Amino acid sequence: MKEQLQRHLEEIQQELWSMSDHLYHNPELGDQEFESMALLTEYLARHDFQVEKGIVDRATAFRATYDSGLPGPTIAFLAEYDALPGVGHGCGHNMIGTMGIGAGILLSKVVGDTGGKVVVLGTPAEETNGAKVPMAEQGIFEGIDAALMLHPADESYESGDSLAMDAIQFDYTGRPSHAAASPEKGINALDGVLQLFNGINALRQHVRSDVRIHGIITEGGKAANVVPDFASAQFYVRAADRTYLNEVVEKVKAIAHGAAQMTGATLSMHNYELSYDDMQTNQTLSKRFTDNLLATGVEKVHPAKKSYGSLDMGNVSQVCPSIHPYIGLDSPGLVFHTKELADLTITDNSHQVLSRGALAMALTGFDLLADQELMQQVKEEFQQMK
Repeated sequence: MKEQLQRHLEEIQQELWSMSDHLYHNPELGDQEFESMALLTEYLARHDFQVEKGIVDRATAFRATYDSGLPGPTIAFLAEYDALPGVGHGCGHNMIGTMGIGAGILLSKVVGDTGGKVVVLGTPAEETNGAKVPMAEQGIFEGIDAALMLHPADESYESGDSLAMDAIQFDYTGRPSHAAASPEKGINALDGVLQLFNGINALRQHVRSDVRIHGIITEGGKAANVVPDFASAQFYVRAADRTYLNEVVEKVKAIAHGAAQMTGATLSMHNYELSYDDMQTNQTLSKRFTDNLLATGVEKVHPAKKSYGSLDMGNVSQVCPSIHPYIGLDSPGLVFHTKELADLTITDNSHQVLSRGALAMALTGFDLLADQELMQQVKEEFQQMK
């Protein structure tokens, strides 16, 4: 059966390469990926997937399902296809989206023999306001037994962890006045933001080493001779797990309130992007995927690296067994979110990488469908992690 998957790959890989290249040449930002979604869903429909668009009230999100009609697990492959401003597909989402649908189509060719369902989920805006968050919250992953996605990188790495993250905006409102003639009549909103930064800098000494807090001033006044009546800052607050992150966020908010009291400004706060939970890799699933990736011809898969970034795949990992490994573009030291990475995704070598990635995910999906004991081990590990 696994040889059959290889043969099916050879039948469709040229089309997969063309789609990935098309996405590279036509990048679309998060929640604006209409042409990208159309390209991927039309191809899935050609391979007899039932496609639903606009799920979870996100216009460019989709769910594509291939049901064997026989009992068995449901395996989901996740596709990302949003680009970055200025650099296009500098995170390789053109490859991620294409590998995801490729894996789904390959597995659909054999699911009639194993039973079960194959689902491909189109997940917009990973770079900003990831659609996997409302998908996890609104039950899209209910009934899904395992969720897999694969990310290009400099080299291949096992699925690891990521930091939970909240994105918080702090708005301070003061009172304007002439900064020289009548400064005593003004309330300086910018001072509130500056005290917020000072307080957060003092907090850094008293949090765990995995915490990351970084922010910018998005508005700080209009003219030097006018006391700023409005100032705003945006921060990302991250930690290794959601429980501790919530504690840190409360401390940051207390600092924000203190800054308002010190300056007399009025404070309002809100989350300006969706919150991401920490990634919890299912090690049983990860090991089987790594074995299959090596079997496709990838020479080495490194142990997972400690991650200080955040992923909306983390939210998925909280509700069903999940992995988020990396497949190498054979370019050690390659940096994410660069034009260099984007350009590498359309080389002949990266086309072969894409094929190996799609095949490795499909092989892993087949193992889960065909091996009840493996599927049970994956589920038991997930239950123990909860």
